[in-house]
Amino acid sequence: MQGGPHILIVDDHREIRDLVSRALTKEGFRVSTAADGRAMRKVMADGRIDLILLDLMLPGEDGLSLCRTLRAESNLPIIMLTAKGEEVDRVIGLEMGADDYLSKPFGSRELIARIKAVLRRSQETISKGDLEQEPKSYHFDRWSLDTGARALLRQDGVTVPLSTGEYDLLIALVERPQRVLNRDQLLDLARGRSAAGLDRSIDTQVSRLRKKLELDPSDPKIIKTVWGGGYMFTPAVTHQ
Repeated sequence: MQGGPHILIVDDHREIRDLVSRALTKEGFRVSTAADGRAMRKVMADGRIDLILLDLMLPGEDGLSLCRTLRAESNLPIIMLTAKGEEVDRVIGLEMGADDYLSKPFGSRELIARIKAVLRRSQETISKGDLEQEPKSYHFDRWSLDTGARALLRQDGVTVPLSTGEYDLLIALVERPQRVLNRDQLLDLARGRSAAGLDRSIDTQVSRLRKKLELDPSDPKIIKTVWGGGYMFTPAVTHQ
């Protein structure tokens, strides 16, 4: 699995998805593709995306509407792609919250340069935002996870230490409870928080977490194995 930024291409033309995907993969990016808004949301629900290339003209919900919705929900970087070149389309796209705009046809070098520039700006914004972000506390089963203190607390008040890898993996799990996540998705989600966080396999990290979370690690109830699929974090999770 590659370690570069994860780009999601949303375009209903398979040829364009394939061409752009090959160019980005060659440049070291990880790439997922979707043909419409529904497929886009599924990809986003199952993994960490660093930037979206979003076509303006899509079947069903169009790119402008998707862009507006995405921007209302997150600060995920968005580059609009369109066959149209009129100034009004560019302005509308940017007003909807897109970070940049590229008209088709475009060259791979220009696209890659735009992606890198938007990612740089986004990272600067995230770094500033992290300083102001309020910590959260997640509650599940008999546990609380305090992200401000990076502490796992048992209901009897005992604090259980977590390594960086264990903490990053647990965050990925508690933010997506009761969903099957395969190993690549978990590795992607956890590494998105700390590139050096998981220096061993996901299975090893899960085993370590089970020893700390489960009443009986040999019969896990909190982190269940889904054979052929991956893992599922089964408890209901609340946060404040």
